[in-house]
Amino acid sequence: MKFILIKSTIHTGKRIMLTILIALLSCLLILLGLLLTYSPGKSKPFLKTDGTLLADSVSEKSFITIGGVKQGMFIRGKNIQNPLLLFLHGGPGMPEYFLAEKYLAGLEERFTVCYWEQRGGGISYSPDISLESITAEQLISDTIEVTNYLRERFGQEKIYLLAHSWGSFIGIQTVKQTPELYHAYIGVGQISQMAVSERRGYSYMLEQYAMAGNESMVKKLKDYAVLESDDAIRSFFNSALRDKAMHELGIGTMRDMKSVVTGAFLPIMKCRAYLPGEKVNIWRAKLFLRNKTILIDQLFATNLTVEVSQLEIPVYFISGRYDYTVNYDLSKAYLQQIQAPVKGHYTFEQSAHSPLFEEPKKFLKIIMEDVKNGTTDLADEELRGDE
Repeated sequence: MKFILIKSTIHTGKRIMLTILIALLSCLLILLGLLLTYSPGKSKPFLKTDGTLLADSVSEKSFITIGGVKQGMFIRGKNIQNPLLLFLHGGPGMPEYFLAEKYLAGLEERFTVCYWEQRGGGISYSPDISLESITAEQLISDTIEVTNYLRERFGQEKIYLLAHSWGSFIGIQTVKQTPELYHAYIGVGQISQMAVSERRGYSYMLEQYAMAGNESMVKKLKDYAVLESDDAIRSFFNSALRDKAMHELGIGTMRDMKSVVTGAFLPIMKCRAYLPGEKVNIWRAKLFLRNKTILIDQLFATNLTVEVSQLEIPVYFISGRYDYTVNYDLSKAYLQQIQAPVKGHYTFEQSAHSPLFEEPKKFLKIIMEDVKNGTTDLADEELRGDE
């Protein structure tokens, strides 16, 4: 009797395990099916009301050789006669087309926009790319080459350069070197002194979590000892704790983004412009470039307030009031000291690090009414005007 009972228990256990296995496989198949459904790998075309293609529009994902390396980009606009705008994404290695597609569609009504995915990032990722080739100097050179490709292809003498976060580190140095290629520069979450910015963000987080009585988070933050050494700053910058702490406080990527999973991972998985393998490569690229020693060292060693203190073209900084990813006060102070023919700073009161996506209507109004006209009527009163 005991033997029969044991045998029956074993059979029951096997059935349960088999049921669980079948359920897991079913879930995996469903997830794979959803991934394939959401991943045709093409950007949505511009269509007329009758469903036919809008004449003179462009909506493509293309690959060209830049600096000897195959690199990808999305180019979108309702009319190719409109001005050109090149978008430099953040990261390093974190393309933002999936966010721009959702929040900035109005930009493509008045501009032909190129969302270039930088060397080693997104659809420009390849394990064959040499780590040594990814430096700030090379990315600046790549930006100039992409700019010239767009100018030649669309027959325009100058373009607009829009740069966000990490992209602003590359973008502002690019327009300093080749101002003749650009109508204006727009820096969103503009970097100035990254090491100082990180220390301020870290101190703010310690203070906020201490005030909230979150002793566990305070201890975790203190373990990084960011205020004690430059190596500690770099280590914290690359940590998952930094992202988690910032998002919980509403001072990270977006004010309302509380998780990288819901705020970035899932939207990327749903973006139809990427193939399944390209979606995987976005995250491979992020790890690849965030841990790139030369690039991160250059980011923290460079003081842009010294390196780029004068620009020959109009310059616009757009900052979120709650931005501690790239410190709001530092960005504002940086623009104040820059010498430029036209300059304006714009404070977004409801935003953290991504005001262009958090308050897109206000952002588009500034682009259309100030940037495109070379004016600063909408800028913060104390930081606008001509010089």
